[in-house]
Amino acid sequence: MNAQALFTAYSTIVLREIRRFTRIWPQTLLPPAVTMTLYFIIFGNLIGSRIGDMGGFDYMSFIVPGLIMMAVITSSYANVVSSFFSMKFQRSVEELLVSPVPNWIILAGYVTGGMARGLGIGFIVTLLSLAFTRLEIHNLPMVVITVFLTSALFAVGGFINALLATKFDDVSIVPTFILTPLTYLGGVFYSIDMLPDFWQSVSMVNPILYMVNGFRFGILGVSDVNPFVSLGMIVIFITVLSFVALKLLERGKGIRH
Repeated sequence: MNAQALFTAYSTIVLREIRRFTRIWPQTLLPPAVTMTLYFIIFGNLIGSRIGDMGGFDYMSFIVPGLIMMAVITSSYANVVSSFFSMKFQRSVEELLVSPVPNWIILAGYVTGGMARGLGIGFIVTLLSLAFTRLEIHNLPMVVITVFLTSALFAVGGFINALLATKFDDVSIVPTFILTPLTYLGGVFYSIDMLPDFWQSVSMVNPILYMVNGFRFGILGVSDVNPFVSLGMIVIFITVLSFVALKLLERGKGIRH
């Protein structure tokens, strides 16, 4: 395929994904906005007023970057896993398999679609947060790079989950039993400096810790880990998962019988 054909295939997948989640916006865009608003009210206003400062900032300001990142992570992941698995279930994915579209274009298209939803949700949550606190960006390039890379990473993760899933229950296992615990233990609501040394070391194994802290550094200028280490870890995770996704796609794992 020439460059024009590749771009047409890529843009077709992306536009279809964007139209899919915008068409059903009460299911895809509204729930995360409501959930994050409740987090702002309960954790930020009600509980935060009793906690006081953390990391040199009031508690609401401290948790806002983590909540924005949590919304981006869950939305990017959910968009790809639900969309691609639905195509598998309806057997419409076979149209892609018999087409001359390269595997990397298929992956890139779905990942970009997942990023569009994740970044859109992140923007909505950021606007909502302005009703509760004042955001002053410390390092804009760090904010943009971190949120884009994190969104891409979990979109790839959602793609792998969709490939490996054999029934609808498999789609919810990873978000429920892996993604949610890692997110809550990834420094969204606290600084790991509050933990004993042993648990600080355990927390460093959590990949979401690097994403939350990289984003928090970009907004507040404080982080539990070196922000450049955070970016490096995210790039490594994206590289590894993209390689795995392409290998699974090449083997037809879960889509060829």
